[in-house]
Amino acid sequence: MNTNATISPSPPQTNAQTAGFLCVRFPPKIHSTGLFGKGKSEWFTYSVPTLEMQMLLIFSVTQILHFPLKRLGIPKLLSELLAGVILGSTFLGRYKHYQGTVFSLESQGVIGPIAAFGYMLFMFLSGAKMDVSMIRKTGTKAWGFGVLNVIAPLVCGFFYVRITEGTIGLGRRTKDARVQNLPTLVIANSVTAFPVIALLLKDLKLLNSELGRLALSSTLISYLLGTGIMVLGNVIDIGRQHSVGRAVVDLVLCVLFLAVTIYIVRPAMIWVAKQTPEGRPVKDFYTYLIILGVMVSSVFSHYFEQTAMFGPFIMGLAVPEGPPLGSALVDKLESFAYGVFLPLFVSLNALRTNLMAIDLKRKNAERNKNLMAVTSAAKLLGCFLPALYCNMPFNDAVSLSFIMIAKGVVDLASYSFLRDNNTVSANSYAVLVVATITNAITVPIIVKWLYEPSRKYAGYQNRNIMHSKQTSKLPVLACIHRPDNIAAVLKLLEASSPSSEYPLAVYVLHLIELRGRASPVFISHQLQTRTVANVSYSENVILAFSQYERNNWGAVTVQAFTAISPRKLMHEDICTLALDTLASIIIIPFHRQWGIDGSVEAEDPGLRTLNRSVIDRAPCSIGILVDRGHLKRSNSIGLSEKSYSVAMIFIGGKDDQEALIFAKRMARKPSISLTVVHLVSTVVDQASNEKDKIIDAEVLNDVKHNVGHSYIRYVEEEVKDGSESALILRDMVHEYDLIIVGRRYNVPTPQTVGLGDWNEDGELGLLGDVLASSDFKCRASVLVVQQQQK
Repeated sequence: MNTNATISPSPPQTNAQTAGFLCVRFPPKIHSTGLFGKGKSEWFTYSVPTLEMQMLLIFSVTQILHFPLKRLGIPKLLSELLAGVILGSTFLGRYKHYQGTVFSLESQGVIGPIAAFGYMLFMFLSGAKMDVSMIRKTGTKAWGFGVLNVIAPLVCGFFYVRITEGTIGLGRRTKDARVQNLPTLVIANSVTAFPVIALLLKDLKLLNSELGRLALSSTLISYLLGTGIMVLGNVIDIGRQHSVGRAVVDLVLCVLFLAVTIYIVRPAMIWVAKQTPEGRPVKDFYTYLIILGVMVSSVFSHYFEQTAMFGPFIMGLAVPEGPPLGSALVDKLESFAYGVFLPLFVSLNALRTNLMAIDLKRKNAERNKNLMAVTSAAKLLGCFLPALYCNMPFNDAVSLSFIMIAKGVVDLASYSFLRDNNTVSANSYAVLVVATITNAITVPIIVKWLYEPSRKYAGYQNRNIMHSKQTSKLPVLACIHRPDNIAAVLKLLEASSPSSEYPLAVYVLHLIELRGRASPVFISHQLQTRTVANVSYSENVILAFSQYERNNWGAVTVQAFTAISPRKLMHEDICTLALDTLASIIIIPFHRQWGIDGSVEAEDPGLRTLNRSVIDRAPCSIGILVDRGHLKRSNSIGLSEKSYSVAMIFIGGKDDQEALIFAKRMARKPSISLTVVHLVSTVVDQASNEKDKIIDAEVLNDVKHNVGHSYIRYVEEEVKDGSESALILRDMVHEYDLIIVGRRYNVPTPQTVGLGDWNEDGELGLLGDVLASSDFKCRASVLVVQQQQK
């Protein structure tokens, strides 16, 4: 190994310190002989053990800090920043032995490039997740917020700089280089980074809320506009500091790079996506080629004197968002880039900060602090006042304004680049880092306190089947996750006996997990003239339900929607659509999937969590459909050619009342027979509600009155506890095609005593859990109904 030493300049010094040189071994020694081997005292002179120790410290401190902070709803960014401050010169770095071994200047040449490489991948993935085509579909409100979010701080910032230059320079142009570079800092403070806002909204679980969608649309416009201004600002700065000819050459090279990306790279990536068969992974060769192109674009960015991250970001924009290519790149790179490299980058930038050395009395630090305050205030007011003008609620306007001034890793990287270029001093850089930390603390807390999207779902109006007019259209929202959900939902809708006298208004929502995108997408297929990115979403769903509508013309109307969003936030799309369509009931599929033989094929824990979120927030009634496989075996959706037997288990209470009203709608068709089984307790129920008892008697009297006049049968079964109820259910499951029960969650009755001891799926209630148990190998599917919660 070549052990020649090279002389490299030490990092820029400030204050009274003077610049010097540092002797560094090149190439560095990599592997040590071990902690207990020969030369163990020189363990930290080897690059690999030093890197491992640095990463271990950064990740350990970050996790320790994030454990209590995440319970306050504060994103992980703050923990990463504080970890860097603790491990840096502010605290532990004050001890010379620690600084000279663990985070020595020699080791920065190893961990620094690794962290920068991670940030490069982050910018590439951020571009790959952005859907630039959405700009054409963005409303005027988002356009206004996005443009003002850049223009307002730019105007106010440049006005402040002009006043500052006049004060310092006494009316003449100052020769202070850092004052001359203030316009660059103004632009950096004026840009709202789309990746930062997307990560913030994801952490706050507001990504597909109404406010989140508006913030993302506005930020997309703001960030692209700000990036263009930043590029032009760099070119102008080059012309001012060097020569106009050099600036023109850089501008031409930049335009050439953009042209090649748009007209060569982008079509090539679209071709790769088209060549990939549906459901098949993208070839590794194409993935490696794209990653190589990202590195080349970073190097080429240096040639026209932009930051090394500009090229990867533009390359990311060229990637067709979503599957197959965009999602494949995100799946391969995101966990490593976001989970390993990016935290290193954030903590290392904070590690360079010495908060103890901050002196706000210095002109540069005071000027930069005031400049950040001016631009942030201009951003805040530039978003808040137009939001009020657009009649947005006060809390929503304030929340949107604070979201739009959020700062994060992109802003921190900009400040770091400005420090490396000597645009800002170390003292000013520390002030900017403190401002970023303060922003990371205050913005999430304020937004969480002011904005709660579930408030709009509060039920002040009756939106359920029981209180809907029997002769008016019954609005039903049906959720589809997998292809096998289609037949099961269609069979249930057909069993509800739609007719011209009792019509159905069906709203079909196809839910697709967000992959390879940063922004959620909601598509109304009635309003859609052209699908997003020319991708045909939900084609099978639309065809199946359109055929169902044609087969029941005059009795059924169908509207189809597609929601592409994170699984954890899909309940927002479901509940919002139910609210907008005035749905009386939401049909959601159960998370367990059965085969034709009655065995369990698969379970989806994510779908189970989603169903629980919908149950807690739904603005109307809910029906959880447990498809036991029998419904999928029928070749025909129609029920006219054979009998279809339905049973409804009635104990009492609001959920059972709702389930019985829905079951009675089914008994209008000759091919459907309904059996109402009333489980009567032999023990007096002291906890029952008298008002519910009266309503129970009314709905049951209506059933008894129709016995013999329609296809309804009424049976009373006396039981003393849950075990007897379970025995009756076990005998029924082989006699019926569909069994309907009320959820009755946390409603104790003698008929269900003891069933809670074996309860597996709380979202189904006690009776529903027994019927959906894997121990019951039967043909009967189950519908568990919960009436609208108020």
